Amino acid sequence: MKNNYLLALLSGCLLAVSWPTYGIPLFAFIGFVPLLLAERRIRTSNLHRRGFKVFLSTYLGLLIWNSVTTWWIWYSTPFGMFFALLVNTLLMTFIFMLYHFVARRLPQKIHLVFLPAIWIAFEKFHLNWDFSWPWLNLGNVFSEYISWIQWYEYTGTFGGALWIWIINIGIFRTVVKARENKNRRVLTIGVARNVMGIAIPIILSMFLFYNYQPSEEKAEVIVVQPNIDPYTEKYDRSNVEYARLIDEMTRDAIDEETDYIVAPETVLAQNSSIDLFDSSREKKILQSVIAPYPGLHLILGADFHRFYNSINKPTSTANAFQDGRWYDVYNAAVQIDGSTVSPKYIKSKLVVGVENFPFKSALEPLLGDIMLNLGGTVASRAVQPERSVFQSKDQNYAAAPIICYESVYGEYVTEYVSKGANFLAIITNDAWWSDTQGHQQHLSYARLRAIENRRSVVRSANTGISALIDERGQLIKTLGYEKQGILKGDITINNDRTFYVRYGDYIARLSVLIAGMVLLFAIARKKQ
Repeated sequence: MKNNYLLALLSGCLLAVSWPTYGIPLFAFIGFVPLLLAERRIRTSNLHRRGFKVFLSTYLGLLIWNSVTTWWIWYSTPFGMFFALLVNTLLMTFIFMLYHFVARRLPQKIHLVFLPAIWIAFEKFHLNWDFSWPWLNLGNVFSEYISWIQWYEYTGTFGGALWIWIINIGIFRTVVKARENKNRRVLTIGVARNVMGIAIPIILSMFLFYNYQPSEEKAEVIVVQPNIDPYTEKYDRSNVEYARLIDEMTRDAIDEETDYIVAPETVLAQNSSIDLFDSSREKKILQSVIAPYPGLHLILGADFHRFYNSINKPTSTANAFQDGRWYDVYNAAVQIDGSTVSPKYIKSKLVVGVENFPFKSALEPLLGDIMLNLGGTVASRAVQPERSVFQSKDQNYAAAPIICYESVYGEYVTEYVSKGANFLAIITNDAWWSDTQGHQQHLSYARLRAIENRRSVVRSANTGISALIDERGQLIKTLGYEKQGILKGDITINNDRTFYVRYGDYIARLSVLIAGMVLLFAIARKKQ
């Protein structure tokens, strides 16, 4: 039994060392093989409580993977870190236990189809429920090796997940068959076949990479990185002061060719009324920045609120004052372009426990504000049902205002492009996680969105890594962690829509169908 635990722990280590931005993704192609071998050994043995032994070994192995890759959440919220590690590992283990259940009842040819299907179905589910945490979705593992995955414009990251599972299962079957036949030739042929399974998609991707023709239309942008400590300094200064800081940082860089200035998430950090912003002093200062340049637009983030004179709860997201009044809080993006009323977008993919209270209507009466208090704030935030696009005054440019955590969601980002966005403007604040893999991985995942949508990315981080990313996912320019400054450069403007933009997560939807059918069949069938 000890060998089974060691195999599971080896899987956790292999998956951990494959992860960006420090790892080598080749290890992901064999990461699940030891765990599959351990499960098979337990399932085909005469051990008592085999299900529990599979559960325990799987949980320990996957906990290693989760811990090594996402321990840095500690810097934002220790409670959130333990919650994310323990619960996400439990969810992954539950999916593997479903595979174990099906494998006990159905032939290998069926249950090895069920495994990638149920895992991808889980990843899709993990993108859309209240406890959403898709950071470790398998397709993210190639984010630093963008020349391998140019075909993501057709499949999205679920194509990468399917690729990983096909190779893992192929190698697992090769090892099992070689052991049963005690034939080295079987092993050699099997390994060669799976090496080809890795090499062919990479070769196809390289062809796409070197033959891709980006759009010729361009826009000049300036990216602002203020480098403000989000725990202390950020809330000690007024919105007016931050508006003046943007003016000071960009004044000498702006010229007649500049089309956009992009500043980070909640750079206007003092929570102000969303209904009074258009008459605020900070907006007047920011309008004075762009006023001499008729074609210039400014995109930035702001914290907003709205109060309600209502006894009854006015919205599903409203928070209550002790005196019975209600208010909503918004993490918003704003475009300032000289218009009297500035277009706004409300962040709608919220960080669990920090920006939203999962299953609030059911859990709040039982737990009070424990989730939010331990997560780092005391009020859940409102969202908007659909994506918004910020159009330029001449209608030539359309920016996708993507706020922080939203950039991790593939199909979600395509909704901006479907509405006409021809470049992606990601505004974020990555200083919560200190100088760890957290902000580096967050930047790296933005490269996947560039490939999926074939859109340039303008990324403004308060402190983290600001960047310009091209349509291939290549980093054009970056500004490193804890550096105050600006980036200035050209990005391409692309109006074409990729296959993935048109059809979204079709691989995941098909996986849900296959997994559901096989699971129902397994439930109806007696154990083998």
